Amino acid sequence: MMQKNVLLLLFLISLTLPGVARAGDLVWHGFGAQGVIQSSDSNYINDDGEVSYRLTEVGLNTSYRINQKLRVSAQGIYINGGNRFDEGVRIDYLFLDYQVLNSQRWNINAHFGRYKNYHWLYSATRDVPHTMPSIVLPQSSYFDAFRNASLGSDGISLIAQHHNSLGEWDIRWSYGNTQIKQEQTENLMSGLATGKLKHDFDTQFSVLFSPLGTGLSIGGSMLRTDFSYNAGDNDIFADGEVALERFMLSLSYSAEYWDINAEAMREKSDFQGFFSNQRDADAVAEGVYVQGRLFVHPDVTLLARFDTFDADNRDRNGTRYHQASGGAIPAYFAFRDQLTLGASWDFANNWRVRGEFHKVKGRARLAPVFIPNTVANDSKYWDIWALQIIYWF
Repeated sequence: MMQKNVLLLLFLISLTLPGVARAGDLVWHGFGAQGVIQSSDSNYINDDGEVSYRLTEVGLNTSYRINQKLRVSAQGIYINGGNRFDEGVRIDYLFLDYQVLNSQRWNINAHFGRYKNYHWLYSATRDVPHTMPSIVLPQSSYFDAFRNASLGSDGISLIAQHHNSLGEWDIRWSYGNTQIKQEQTENLMSGLATGKLKHDFDTQFSVLFSPLGTGLSIGGSMLRTDFSYNAGDNDIFADGEVALERFMLSLSYSAEYWDINAEAMREKSDFQGFFSNQRDADAVAEGVYVQGRLFVHPDVTLLARFDTFDADNRDRNGTRYHQASGGAIPAYFAFRDQLTLGASWDFANNWRVRGEFHKVKGRARLAPVFIPNTVANDSKYWDIWALQIIYWF
């Protein structure tokens, strides 16, 4: 509640700050997307694996320039993605953007409030359907159950662009936290979790370099985030803390008729408490995806992607994971390999239809994470297909 009040206060303060509004100072955009999706033999979308229309996003974003150095930006959204994340209305971001420095070589801005995460390739665009490369993002780096926490946080973010003879540098730092609803707690841990999961803090630093005239971008980012859990009544979990450290490398290359994007991540988790047997303590997860797009026509795009993830780099086939659960959880919950094929068509101004098919081996990166649904996910191999129509203005 305190964080919501702070965000509201920031917005009200921004309206009272001195500055003369001119035509064009207020900019707003919106979007709507509706689709149909099925994840057979899986609880990824719903518990029965049947065809679902829970693929809905409706949002409105706005930006108001108060003066030459200060503006306020916000986006509200209604989202329904089935079991992937909690349904409802939320504020994706609401921040004051202050221009710290603007020179020939440097541009530095500070964001205060619920800022956006600009550290990963798609972290800042996953909140708008038509700016995403696909309906389902690569789960090794963009785990759906962590959408709200990875999209942005409440705090401060610094963004700097620097131009020199070598090319363009993007340097970013951020610090904040997010509120976690009970639905998110159950989605991550289990419906048996009766306590409160708290996001204590999140700090990130990243650098992206684009050499002049090459179409190439290479980058790296570091993340440290801590969570704590206060167990509730009749809880199967105990009080605990977990520290996560993530390192990511990214590569992008854009040509006239095609592009390629790739990200690799390594994430170390250190659990204290939570579990009676500490089966997830000190795990090091690794993942990488490679994605290519072909622009066969100005309005038609084809996509292919391979995405792989291992929950523990010392247990890539899940043998130890299976044994640690006493044989209750199959080994295929420790890894996930996913092949994606998709296509999109802009059939009219600001209208897009797209479809994709995913062939998946393994059940890692499914919610709930701590106590997986072994009944709905009773085989190593499964599929996802989705169709979606999008309008934006």
